[in-house]
Amino acid sequence: MKNVIIYTQPTCPPCFAEKEWLKAQQITFEERDIRSNPTYMNEVMALGASQTPVTVVADGDQQHIILGFDEDQLTAALCDS
Repeated sequence: MKNVIIYTQPTCPPCFAEKEWLKAQQITFEERDIRSNPTYMNEVMALGASQTPVTVVADGDQQHIILGFDEDQLTAALCDS
């Protein structure tokens, strides 16, 4: 089972679009609002990101980090076995 975390902020249209896309694909995810929690902001910065959304797809010890809303990268990370 893959663990999906999406780092977002309320004023981010691509964040909204990605969440809707994930829901349409019936993919469960954890949303982390970087504006409401400084720890989440620090996590995003540690990943080297300067904008949202940032998505982490983890499966065991393998981890994919996707910067921005990129359907192709998300599909590849979610289908990678």
